[in-house]
Amino acid sequence: MSQSYDVVVIGAGPGGYIAAVRAAQLGFKVACVEKWRNPQGELALGGTCLNVGCIPSKALLASSEQFENAAHHLADHGIAVGAPKLDIGKMLARKDAIVSKMTKGIEFLFRKNKITWLKGHGRFAGTGDDVYRIEVSGDGDDKAVQLVEAKHVIIATGSKARHLPGIEVDNELICDNEGALALPEVPKRLGVIGAGVIGLELGSVWRRLGADVTILEALPNFLAATDEAVQKEAKKQFTKQGLKIHLGAKIGAVKTDKKGVHVAWTDEQGDQQTLACDRLIVSVGRVPNTDGLGLDAIGLVVDERGFIPVDQHCRTQAANVWAIGDVVRGPMLAHKAEDEGVMVAELIAGQKPHIDYNCIPWVIYTAPEVAWVGKTEQQLKSEGRAIKTGQFPFAANGRALGMGASDGFVKVIADEATDEVLGVHIVGANASDLIAEAVLAMEFKASAEDIGRVCHPHPSMSEVMREAALAATDKRALNM
Repeated sequence: MSQSYDVVVIGAGPGGYIAAVRAAQLGFKVACVEKWRNPQGELALGGTCLNVGCIPSKALLASSEQFENAAHHLADHGIAVGAPKLDIGKMLARKDAIVSKMTKGIEFLFRKNKITWLKGHGRFAGTGDDVYRIEVSGDGDDKAVQLVEAKHVIIATGSKARHLPGIEVDNELICDNEGALALPEVPKRLGVIGAGVIGLELGSVWRRLGADVTILEALPNFLAATDEAVQKEAKKQFTKQGLKIHLGAKIGAVKTDKKGVHVAWTDEQGDQQTLACDRLIVSVGRVPNTDGLGLDAIGLVVDERGFIPVDQHCRTQAANVWAIGDVVRGPMLAHKAEDEGVMVAELIAGQKPHIDYNCIPWVIYTAPEVAWVGKTEQQLKSEGRAIKTGQFPFAANGRALGMGASDGFVKVIADEATDEVLGVHIVGANASDLIAEAVLAMEFKASAEDIGRVCHPHPSMSEVMREAALAATDKRALNM
């Protein structure tokens, strides 16, 4: 006889495990299916984000930034040290320890909330008597195949790295995000295909540690989704640091030999080029993990890009089947998946939650960081919206100067007539934290003047947000 649950979540990444926790908090009997195995072969919760994505990449970003500070910036503070020595093994071990702590933390949350972890691959096996049958393959310790039933099913299987045709990723010479987080030594020459979030972050890690990094980007614009002011400032800063960024690059044949990797590419002028590197990172986006779910057994089909169609509340066309995170429309962001997980659990409980997708922040954890929420100036102008903008540099902020982090700015965009904040764009240190104020302001439909009239601590980086908001309000910044 199969075990029966109120809610079964397929996938234990940020969206899935949060959905399971919230559903359990609301009194449901919950199970969560997960098959992920870490490099040691152990089953682990947390999905891509915790195991080979958000968490380990930020750990390496922090370690590599410390290394670069010791090598190049401590002298600015009157601190004299010898040339730092890199222990890449210890750095990777620190990263792995952080990942382990986080994944074990989810196991604790499951025990605390009485959530059953079904260890294996979950797929739909059919329906019956107002329940869905889910087969969990034998990836657990006992290798047994389980059949469980659920009134509600939440699909949260996340995404995987997109690979380019003809370029075989072996995670040794040619890597995706997983291999790029575990290089055993610093390559002298590192190639990166794709100047998106992952490419810039991982390229920054290895550049700081000593690699000569070249990034090839197919699009003609750098960080095309960001505000044009951010594009210019970010490219200037990353180029100054030593990243070689080529836009409008068309990738040709990629070959490997004993000397490394050779990438044939065509530049913006149509000239043939060759990039020779010791290792290559392919970072050209991600695709949803919707294969092998048995969706046809319950009458669901994916769209032409592999996503599961849902409405604004993450309902699929199958009653009581929901899908969240990277397998549905919208940005592939962990915090977006988490919010959708909470929303779905509360909808199942009869509540009426809501997500404003325009208020989901984006962050690139480089140095300086890049963060934004809402619309860009070019988007609003293309819509014919009358707007006003205010921009304030960190170079005029005492806290930023004291920290040695004076690069970048905050830009606030507001409606010309109502002063409602429509978008905030940041290039600078701690942008990932500063953007939260802008998100809160936009959620509550605040005006630029509202932000400008709120008392901010002095000296602090947050004052730049206030000054930018004041600059958008009748150009009345106080320190410019």
